[in-house]
Amino acid sequence: MSIQMRRALSTAVCGVAFLWASAGQAAEPGSPVSFVNDISPILTKAGCNSGSCHAKAGSGQRGFKLSLLGFEPQEDYEHIVKEGRGRRVFPAAPEESLLVLKAANTVPHGGGMRLDPQSEGYRQLVRWIAEGMAFGKDSDPKLTSIDVEPKRMTLPVHSSQQLKVTAHYSDNSTRDVTPLALYEPNDKSMAETDEAGLVRTLDIPGNVAVMVRYQGKVSVSSASIPLGATVENLPPSKNFIDDLIFANLKRIGVPPSPVCDDSTFLRRVSLDIAGRLPTLEETKAFLASPSPDKRDQAIESLLSSSDYADFFANKWTAILKNKRDEASDITANFAFHSWVRDSLLANKPYDEMVRQLLAATGTIVDNPAVAWYKRVKEPNQQMEDVAQLFLGVRMQCAQCHHHPFERWSQWDYYSLTAFFTQVGRKPTSTAGEDLIFHKRGIAQTENKKTRLPVKPAALGTPTLEIPPDDDPRLRLADWMSDKTNPFLAKSLVNRYWKHFFKRGLIEPEDDIRDTNPPTNPELLDALARDFTEHNFDLKSVIRVITQSHTYQLSAMPNEHNAVDRQNFSHYYPRRMQAEVLLDAVNQLTGASSDFGDLPPGTRAISLPDNSYNRSSPFLKVFGRPESSSVCECERVQASSLAQSLHLMNAADVKAKLTMGNGVAESLTKSELPEPEKLQQLYLTAFSRAPTAEELQVAGDSVLKVRTNAQGQPLDPQQSKRMGYEDLLWALINTKEFLFNH
Repeated sequence: MSIQMRRALSTAVCGVAFLWASAGQAAEPGSPVSFVNDISPILTKAGCNSGSCHAKAGSGQRGFKLSLLGFEPQEDYEHIVKEGRGRRVFPAAPEESLLVLKAANTVPHGGGMRLDPQSEGYRQLVRWIAEGMAFGKDSDPKLTSIDVEPKRMTLPVHSSQQLKVTAHYSDNSTRDVTPLALYEPNDKSMAETDEAGLVRTLDIPGNVAVMVRYQGKVSVSSASIPLGATVENLPPSKNFIDDLIFANLKRIGVPPSPVCDDSTFLRRVSLDIAGRLPTLEETKAFLASPSPDKRDQAIESLLSSSDYADFFANKWTAILKNKRDEASDITANFAFHSWVRDSLLANKPYDEMVRQLLAATGTIVDNPAVAWYKRVKEPNQQMEDVAQLFLGVRMQCAQCHHHPFERWSQWDYYSLTAFFTQVGRKPTSTAGEDLIFHKRGIAQTENKKTRLPVKPAALGTPTLEIPPDDDPRLRLADWMSDKTNPFLAKSLVNRYWKHFFKRGLIEPEDDIRDTNPPTNPELLDALARDFTEHNFDLKSVIRVITQSHTYQLSAMPNEHNAVDRQNFSHYYPRRMQAEVLLDAVNQLTGASSDFGDLPPGTRAISLPDNSYNRSSPFLKVFGRPESSSVCECERVQASSLAQSLHLMNAADVKAKLTMGNGVAESLTKSELPEPEKLQQLYLTAFSRAPTAEELQVAGDSVLKVRTNAQGQPLDPQQSKRMGYEDLLWALINTKEFLFNH
């Protein structure tokens, strides 16, 4: 029988098929196969309703559309059974159904074979069609949760463990759904899984989680992968961070590196807190100090400096989208940057900063925090940014469908959006500026799919009834700043942990969810608890992190911990950010960078917005963000060939090396002995004195006689100056200079 004839016959009998389904009759004894409980999971396991197949945004794939991961079974049922006059199913001969033939690749199928004709899934699909394609009854048990076993396990490297997944239903029944569940490790460099749920560990020790998903429900199995080395002679614990990090390292058998020396610490902490190299005077004083607590004193000095406020204002304004698109944006950009900087300088509590931003009203002149609403105008965008920035929750997926990796639904998306629907704006006499105010009315939004109104509700909380005169944003701020809030404190401490350690306890830092657990859950909880106990004091987070010996470990790995990427057994070096590196080059060479609209000598970390990137090739090539996203991933941290070439050959770098009254010229004219001059350079660049070998090589290079194009010796002063220029160039191009280590 041809496919065309089968389709025609399918159309003719589809009415009978619907009668069979509604009558609940089965072709064989036992409960009829349910589309919701039995068939939808098969389609999900086969990948039919993945985003790259028939759940592709728009019309699906080749005119056949399914909901993503089967989150809308009623819609999927309509598409399969009724769409196209029922041409996809053929109850008279179920094996000849187009749905079955395509899945088995019996007829050409772009997705290839998705169901083996010998598999249980194939037999279930055929049986469902034969029984009349029942959707399911209201009285059918509903899936309530899934469990995975083992929940926690210890697996040596290069070992395996089979998982078992059990589905729990509303009638207290259970079902083993291991073959139909989907498995995905959160770090594929540490573990891999197969279709049947067999977990295999690789050669990197640490903690890995395997996300298990079945029919919209998720669970997690966590595995510790020990290296098994002996851990002894640990550094002494300075605080709870060391207690929890070192306990984890002992558990997985990964010995930490020793604590770094004073030179390394001072350079590291200055770059991380103040965004700059320590000055020559600071370095000399610190290295000469005999005080046993001089590291803590250095931390306090940096936290008290305006450089701290400048550096962290640069961090926050970038992800708060302080972006200049037009010349008229300049007032808002400057005012908002100043508001963030002044708040940090005054050590304003974090929850208060968040409240002032969320509930901002008025004009930019009167209340600079409203500038955020100038950039982020739509309620759904305001909600998404707030959730990702301050709660560490990415809600974007839930706008169209249930979040594939999380418990958040469309209802959660729109109920959180409803807090922002009463934000009003009116033009002011200043071009491009708006007055932000609370519009009186009932706070609600419309679910764009169901067209039903949705009232405000914070994540995981009941719907709120908010009087028309009350600004709903204040109710949201109340919930967020409550010390029992499960998101705000964890999101902040995880973000700051990544700032100081290169990676978060949860990675990415703004994707906190049950299926992406922290590598050290106890530490994340302890940091969040300490933050709230200190009344959301941002400096207290920085203080407790940088005072820990974990932060102060050497970047040099030992024979065991070189493969560690998540347990913080040693410091993970990272390239300086674009602005920090430009300031460091200026500091080493005695140069400065001029930026339009700003006083001469303004440091790159003090720039108020993204507009200065266009006039600075250095900032552009080294990846200063354009403030278009709330994700810190917009900042380029990876090294590139373009960056290397820029440091070696770019005109702006050459100009800094050869400028009049720069470091090269001043050292040439200085009457200090050459070894002292070289020591100053090394102390400035690396916060350490040069080794004997470095002193010899650098001295020989500086004093080498240079010649002109005709081969004639240059004037000794000119030759020496060129020697210092060459030495500065060489220092700038070392990894030791370019990286914070």
